[in-house]
Amino acid sequence: MTAPLPFFDGHNDFLLRLMNAPGPREDVWLGTGGAGHLDLPRMKAAGFAGGLFAIFVPPRASGSLSDLRAMMANPPFEVPLPPQMDHATAQPDAMTMAGLLHWMQRAAPEDFRVCRSVREIRDAMGTGAIAGVMHMEGAEAIGPDLDALYLFHEMGLRSLGPVWSRPTVFGHGVPMAFPGTPDTGPGLTEKGKDLVRLCDSLGILIDLSHLNEAGFDDVAAHSSAPLVATHSNAHALCPSPRNLTDRQLHMMRERGGMVGLNFATFFLNADGSTAADGGWEAMLRHLDHLIDQLGEDHVGLGSDFDGCVVPDVIGDVTGVPALFEAMAAHGYDDALLRKLARENWLACLDRVWG
Repeated sequence: MTAPLPFFDGHNDFLLRLMNAPGPREDVWLGTGGAGHLDLPRMKAAGFAGGLFAIFVPPRASGSLSDLRAMMANPPFEVPLPPQMDHATAQPDAMTMAGLLHWMQRAAPEDFRVCRSVREIRDAMGTGAIAGVMHMEGAEAIGPDLDALYLFHEMGLRSLGPVWSRPTVFGHGVPMAFPGTPDTGPGLTEKGKDLVRLCDSLGILIDLSHLNEAGFDDVAAHSSAPLVATHSNAHALCPSPRNLTDRQLHMMRERGGMVGLNFATFFLNADGSTAADGGWEAMLRHLDHLIDQLGEDHVGLGSDFDGCVVPDVIGDVTGVPALFEAMAAHGYDDALLRKLARENWLACLDRVWG
């Protein structure tokens, strides 16, 4: 039996699932029950060698995430955005998820390591351990004085998206709507520009995935780092505000950045639907377009596992080897597969972190 191709994933929401699990967290992380998209045994079996693990504080209304997905199931749609959340509300959940990432290492020290540099990622991969990097999706937990950023950085934070879809004191996210463009309003606030400059100083990747177009341009103007979207797709193929226009993709290529392909069906399907029975076609079309616009050195994976509906052919993390098989059948050679699987991500992180 051939070993699966090791890959690095630009985004998952496993920490949120772990925090909200109704049963013992050991069963979620170490168990083989099959719930959700990720757990340690399935990740090891699939070749999941490392990834960015998101701290995401969900809207406070009960059931609101499932309600949002239900409203997005039948395009066209325009879902009201959750209200802005202050840092006092967001910090307890964010601290819990940061602690859970470190607990995952304590629970499986031979199989999982929290990593803060590319060298640590490569060292972990070299021993067969999964490399986990702390990411924050929406910076509500930081607060306007930015002091908490130093604390989270000490805990291992190396990637941060200033916004999720709701607004923050730092800027504005794109709406949950279809069809639409990312050109949806004002960009970063002055506090947001301060946040970008401090992230540059600390070596924290700035994730553009949920920012609107004006915010994207503000990051480009106020950061000297590569422009990166950890989990986004091509607007030319699926006109969701969450996807990136060709203009944005060209800027990312010029700045040495990259895009992680998002597996979420509503960012893959041309009609913006959640339909999951379309086979490999949509994923391969987006990969072709991203490679055409960005170049083959600037594209990777950003699954959004445990945070979205994924195609049936993927199912969960154990479906990723089949994706690589589909890429090979589509004409991608071994060298390109290795780049898309992990080499592009590690090279980009090295450019950002130094």
